[in-house]
Amino acid sequence: MGMAMAKSSAIILIQTEIGAEAKVLDELFKIPEVKEAYVVYGTYDIVLKIEAEALEKIREIVTNKIRKYPDIRTTVTMIIVEEKVRQ
Repeated sequence: MGMAMAKSSAIILIQTEIGAEAKVLDELFKIPEVKEAYVVYGTYDIVLKIEAEALEKIREIVTNKIRKYPDIRTTVTMIIVEEKVRQ
């Protein structure tokens, strides 16, 4: 195995207050660990992909930054265990 530090990644599913999606998306994208952010239709309103150096950092971002945002109603965090990216 190589010496590369494995980053931790997660997908966050977010329900916002009605009509707040675009504003919340803009605010969340200011968090440096947020690598991708989408407004979506369906049960959830926003999907984020976040990357950090450790799982503990992801937990801290979700707890202290994302979940504290006033227009966010619920979040679901899914830790990524394997990733394939088509270039």
